[in-house]
Amino acid sequence: MAKNLVIVESPAKAQTIEKYLGNDFKVLASVGHIRKDTKVDKSTFDVTYEIDPGHKSIITELKKEAKKADKIWLATDEDREGESISWHLCEVLGLPKDTARITFHEITKPALDAAIKNPRVVDMDMVSSQQARQTLDMLVGYDLSDMVRKKVPGAVSAGRVQSPALRLIVEREKEIEKFESKFSFKVSGKFFKDAEFTAILEGKQPNTEEEARKLLEKLIPAEFKVENIEETEGLKPNPVPFTTAALQIEANAKLGFSSRTTMTAAQGLYQAGMITYHRTDSLNLSSQAVGAMAAYIKEQFGDKYLKTRHFKTKDASAQEAHEAIRPTSISRTTAGKNEYEKKLYQLIWARTLATQMANARVAKTTINLSHDFVAKGEVVVFDGFLKVYGKSKDLELPKVSKGDKVNCLELTAKQTFAKPPVRYTEGSLVKKLEELGIGRPSTYATIMTAIQARGYVIKGESEGEEREVVELVAENGSLEELRIKEKFGANKGKLIPTPIGELVAGFLIDNFKNIVDYKFTANIEKDLDLVAEAKLERVKMLRDFYGPFRDTVLIAQGVERYNNARLLGHDPETGKPIYAKVGKSGGFIQLGDNEKNAGEKPRFAPLPKRKSVKTVTLEQALKQLALPTLPRSLGKAPDGAELIAANGPFGPYLKGGKYNIPMKDFDPYTVTLEDVLPLYQKKVDSMIADWGEIQIINGAYGPYIKGPGRRNNAKIPKDVDPKTITLEQAKEMLENKPKTAHKTRRGARGKKKPTKKK
Repeated sequence: MAKNLVIVESPAKAQTIEKYLGNDFKVLASVGHIRKDTKVDKSTFDVTYEIDPGHKSIITELKKEAKKADKIWLATDEDREGESISWHLCEVLGLPKDTARITFHEITKPALDAAIKNPRVVDMDMVSSQQARQTLDMLVGYDLSDMVRKKVPGAVSAGRVQSPALRLIVEREKEIEKFESKFSFKVSGKFFKDAEFTAILEGKQPNTEEEARKLLEKLIPAEFKVENIEETEGLKPNPVPFTTAALQIEANAKLGFSSRTTMTAAQGLYQAGMITYHRTDSLNLSSQAVGAMAAYIKEQFGDKYLKTRHFKTKDASAQEAHEAIRPTSISRTTAGKNEYEKKLYQLIWARTLATQMANARVAKTTINLSHDFVAKGEVVVFDGFLKVYGKSKDLELPKVSKGDKVNCLELTAKQTFAKPPVRYTEGSLVKKLEELGIGRPSTYATIMTAIQARGYVIKGESEGEEREVVELVAENGSLEELRIKEKFGANKGKLIPTPIGELVAGFLIDNFKNIVDYKFTANIEKDLDLVAEAKLERVKMLRDFYGPFRDTVLIAQGVERYNNARLLGHDPETGKPIYAKVGKSGGFIQLGDNEKNAGEKPRFAPLPKRKSVKTVTLEQALKQLALPTLPRSLGKAPDGAELIAANGPFGPYLKGGKYNIPMKDFDPYTVTLEDVLPLYQKKVDSMIADWGEIQIINGAYGPYIKGPGRRNNAKIPKDVDPKTITLEQAKEMLENKPKTAHKTRRGARGKKKPTKKK
């Protein structure tokens, strides 16, 4: 029988730790929080906790093993959330206050041995800080969500930290809407002296096609010579180690990972003992880690590639952990149980190693030609850290001397449009939140998920639209005008506010300025740090926040329903008013007043693409109202099924017989029968068997059984021919399919008498 019981959060972490501690230790997992906050007393800020129904059997097992053990070790994560879980375990399992609490930055034998030798007790100041954050979020969530649901059509809820993030996205969208796209003609030339190279005209560029044409005509007969050459050598600075925010930013930019994907993969790597703790504000690397990297760099690349460094964290409150994210063993070049983990591990490995390598050295050359043309080149003299992390494209210029004549092969003036402000990606939004001091490492992924799950923000899918640009080309003494196509306005992967998101942000800015104020939200984070440091009392902090907030809620109750509707004008044919409004499914155009007032139903049409309630014009609205009404019949398929284009809560879809087929790449108002026939046929061809509510479908990942309801699918084993499955067998497979952890945790909510804890 094991003498020691170690309790961690996750089963994966438990398995890894048990391998290192030996037979005297039994490691069990609490599987996250075992209790949840159900109610807050708004006068005393006492919190009522309730046992999570899905954890009853886990608690029973933990109590049973705790009675057998000689010593109990609480080994939950080292941040405030982990500290809180340890406290809840003490309370529920009836453990003494001096129960050993151990923390470690990595799951390795040396780290675990060191932790066992240096136990402490649960840090109640950290617990208080976590409770304060949770209580704040509950208070704001209850009152604010109730208010936005009543006042804003289509609103679901509002959160304390998510609301400033939504405001950032909405404000950026407003900047884009106000942006006036201007253009100029950028002039460049191809020149030759022993080798071909490109030079750009510096200074003022022509603003019109006429100016560009005159400039090129003037330059066609001109002679070009080298007026000056500058050669310098510089250093490319190394990257710093990964913090949580930096990891999310870089994984989004280089791998296309969402914040949630990054944190899920990082958690898997940490629990398997591959990387250090993945929630951290720290840039520090341990002396042992730096020493191991130095030895690895010397062995693999040689002494000239080594330059050890130590990093200090700028933010004094960075206490979520004490090391940056790094591999637990730098000699392990690959790790991970799936492609996400493998790619993320490679990124962490390369970045960490690069921090201890020599700077890259680059030679930069600038050649100034007559008539204000400048050519710039860069060549890597020594790759240094670039050997493992980052890229540098060599652009070598030919060797020339001052006074040399160069041949002009071609001159080009291309119409170039100014670019509007760039929409946020998940990575750049995390970076902005970090700069503003909003949120903490453990909250960024939750923020990204929440604003999208609520329908306030969507990720763009457009690769952009084509536009025609003018390009004037002077070659061999003649001038030619070309009309070329280029794409603009791509928003794929960018965060775009929905009309409802814009409405919620507007309502909060007008009525709850503090909640969406960046400095105010950042100061709350600082107060939470002070609570963790025992420099501010939890109840005082909550009282100072909640009193003014509650007053604001009471005032907002008297505010009119916040529809933000705009009267655009009147229909020239009927004289009826035309409005731009926002409803539960987003923005729309309305012809006529509401039925209660007008006595007849108004007509509706969608907003034009890339237009909001605030930017759509009367002329655009009239064009939308001229579109056919939905649903609209497109004609019949070869098998006789009528094909109908419609719009639903999840976007446009095609109704064909008994099938509803997503149609996200088509506009339901303009799509044709020819467009949709392949969609319908593909759906029909994918149906292996169809018994109504139960179907066998050949999907993107192979055949599967679809049952009634959402997410009720069962995989078909590879050795079973789906065409031979009967209805009875399909029902049996659905009944006996493996239950997911998600469904198990969400199981039926049992009732238990709540316990109150201060």
